[in-house]
Amino acid sequence: MKLGNRAASFIRKPHNLILVLLAVSLFFLTLVPLISLAWDTFLVHPSEVMTVKGTQPGDYTLFHWKKVFLSGLTSQNLFWTPLWNTVLTALASCLIAILLGGVLAWLVTRSDLRWKSFISVVFIFPYVLPSWTLAMAWINFFKNRLVGGATGLFTALTGIETPDWFAYGFFPIVIVQGLHYAPFAYILIGGILRNMDANLEEAATLLKASRFRILRRVTLPIVTPSVLSTFLLVFSSCMSSFAVPAFLGTPVRFQVLTTQLYRTLNGLNPGYGYIIALVMILMGTIILAANQWFVGTRKSFTTVTGKSSNISLVKLRLFRTPVSLVIVIFLALVSILPLLSFALESFIMAPGDYSVTNLTTVFWVGSGSVDIGGGEPGILLNKYIWIGLWNSIRLSLVVALVAGTVGGLAGYAIVRGRGTALTSFVSNLAFFPYLMPSMAFGAIYLSLFSKPVLFLPPLYGTFALLVMVGAVKYLPFASRAGTNAMLQLSGEIEEAGVMLGIPWWKRMVRIIFPIQKASFLSGYMLPFISCMRELALFVILIVPANRVLTTMLFQYNEKGWNQYANAINLLIVLVVLGFNWALNKATGASLDKGIGG
Repeated sequence: MKLGNRAASFIRKPHNLILVLLAVSLFFLTLVPLISLAWDTFLVHPSEVMTVKGTQPGDYTLFHWKKVFLSGLTSQNLFWTPLWNTVLTALASCLIAILLGGVLAWLVTRSDLRWKSFISVVFIFPYVLPSWTLAMAWINFFKNRLVGGATGLFTALTGIETPDWFAYGFFPIVIVQGLHYAPFAYILIGGILRNMDANLEEAATLLKASRFRILRRVTLPIVTPSVLSTFLLVFSSCMSSFAVPAFLGTPVRFQVLTTQLYRTLNGLNPGYGYIIALVMILMGTIILAANQWFVGTRKSFTTVTGKSSNISLVKLRLFRTPVSLVIVIFLALVSILPLLSFALESFIMAPGDYSVTNLTTVFWVGSGSVDIGGGEPGILLNKYIWIGLWNSIRLSLVVALVAGTVGGLAGYAIVRGRGTALTSFVSNLAFFPYLMPSMAFGAIYLSLFSKPVLFLPPLYGTFALLVMVGAVKYLPFASRAGTNAMLQLSGEIEEAGVMLGIPWWKRMVRIIFPIQKASFLSGYMLPFISCMRELALFVILIVPANRVLTTMLFQYNEKGWNQYANAINLLIVLVVLGFNWALNKATGASLDKGIGG
């Protein structure tokens, strides 16, 4: 009787019911696919029957594990070399991102640099854009005759043809990824510098310490936790990057784990891909767990005194204007010039010829010709492009609606049920998809839902599978937004509604959501924008019937139809920027807020 009463009392609380439903749902949508992925590494798949001699589909085998790890030259080419390339590119990209982002953060927050607000806003631009935009811009400028027999803008302007190592492979991948994630380092390190207690530096100045000594003995130790945390997060992001290595590494067969995963899952040996996906998930989990551990154990770096607002800025003196100009020019090159290159390349008829007579609009509004792109009409007259755009917007809207709603409810339940084992379990499960690289996450859904599961039919190739994988992948963004919103809201507000007999759903709609509207809306808008520019998550799950713009861009690029690819890329960028502007207007969110001068 007592047990029944306790159960009834437990269920009567809305947050407990939400926690139970989320625990069951997230277990099925996160852990079960991961278990299925691991199990599939030991099974013979239909396309592998000819490779694994004397077996039938579904038979148990260790063939994939031996081939990936213990088969000499095959293992070297299949796994070990891509792994080494992944680690090297991630490390080098981290170094560039932290140096560039950290130095600029220090200049903006601790010096009298000119035009700080402009620099702060424009520097965020490469991070707002999809990662492959800089990769395509690099190709537009520095490509050589290795691919398509045409050269880029750099050769057209200087007459110097770039070598293969400069145009493709390790070097450009590192540069592009470093530039893409430098704003991320700038945001994290700049936030610490902006909020750091200036009394420590002022005390060192009174003791006649030099600026260099203050930087080395005071400033750097304080920002060390942020720098190391940034390093781990950027390393994890670079490790899971697919678009940049695919665009810049494929021409010279420079493989990393993500491109190798794509090749194996789209080839005849999906078992190899499932093992690579498991390795990537394990690496991502270890890296982000190390980040959580490090941040949690380095609290001695925080200051407990009152924050001084009297920050003594370093005077750049004669270097103030030159340094500011160099930074503005550099930011224009990496933030604005790429967009101009996409527009220019989309109007070029013969690649490599930038004369006025070679300009054309056929790739935008042409009716199509057999000798141009296989007869494809211009993107504005191409019904498949409009279908892809509609699929992208439709998918992003549904994913945002599902992820934002579930994330908001998760945040409500997690805050209201704090301190219980069930709450911790749900909170960890809701964050778990963030630990997984996007392509590996897509692989676990491909593994599970390509066959019937419980009451569900095979979902591969359906719009529902794309919604499911997108909503679960972006749930961490929404749940964190919901949790932060509820933590800022006093429980007394809802208790007043309870005392007045207001039903739970009405309290959510009429009281809680309106008060924290900005935070909850960001839980909808962030998944929307992320989904609009996503490639790695969907590229192995898309079929012709439900193509989205990002995968169409990738396919056009693979076919060598660069003018169409540049036009589509510009269209995606404009859509993403438009919705990012809408996010800022709707929620007041701004990544650079509180950093710039």
